[in-house]
Amino acid sequence: MAAMLDGPLRALFLWLSHRRWVARLALRTPGLRRVALRFVAGTTLAEAAEAVRALNASGASATLDVLGESVSDRATADAAAAAYVATIERIAADGLDANVSVKLTQMGLDLGVETCLQVIGPVVAAGRRHGIFVRIDMESSRDTDRTLEVVRRLRADGCDVGPVIQAYLHRSRTDVAELAAARVRVRVCKGAYAEPESIAWQRREEIDRSFVELVTTLLDADAYPGVATHDPRMIADVLAHVRQHAIGPDRFEFQMLYGIRRDLQRRLIEEGYRLRIYVPYGTEWYPYFMRRLAERPANVLFVMRTMFGERR
Repeated sequence: MAAMLDGPLRALFLWLSHRRWVARLALRTPGLRRVALRFVAGTTLAEAAEAVRALNASGASATLDVLGESVSDRATADAAAAAYVATIERIAADGLDANVSVKLTQMGLDLGVETCLQVIGPVVAAGRRHGIFVRIDMESSRDTDRTLEVVRRLRADGCDVGPVIQAYLHRSRTDVAELAAARVRVRVCKGAYAEPESIAWQRREEIDRSFVELVTTLLDADAYPGVATHDPRMIADVLAHVRQHAIGPDRFEFQMLYGIRRDLQRRLIEEGYRLRIYVPYGTEWYPYFMRRLAERPANVLFVMRTMFGERR
């Protein structure tokens, strides 16, 4: 039954993501605002910094994401880059244990790779100045080659950057093999975009198997992977490999979303594992939140179970 409802629910959430009146309603309604902003660390840099400070106090590090849409003009891209520079400067000034995650379409990737490199230049320069890592997020499959090209060119210039690789893409085994050989820091996630069967695994067991394979390849190469999952089964599989091969907890980190499975987050920290929380902030929180629900409509029930479970 849940599978039958996935398509209509996904379409509904994507439709809602473009309805700004729903966003305004959510902000004015205490209950809706509380649920929505549970997963976004506010709309300002100051609010995001406070959220990171609290996470650091709990034993977790963070990666800050300035929410925004794909841009189609240079001025908007430059403004997004300036927001990231300000974020990096704030991380350094406050002594926060955090880095940043950047989407290249927000940096003008659709204007061309050369333009994107120019726009992101001040961001990676600020990261280099303060010794702060810059994660390059992965978007849909149409952007994969261009994203990896930008990563390669930035690293060739000595920038401390690393990409995200999506486990559901067939190509990811080859991409990770190349990145592992160069010991590039990679975040591995399952993947959230709608991709055709010709290029992406569709069944959960296939995606899970690929996820663990990619992570273990990076672990064995001592490439410090980011293991991005809330799935206890995937975590258990990764930890089984870690124990079998005597890999220390300083050689990888788990990564989770802000506000999701805080009980599991606490458990990993208590067991001595490194954990980094993806902390989005900004005025564009509403489309982000709705897309998270659209990615997998079962997340609606998951969110409710998480909230009620933590309350208990």
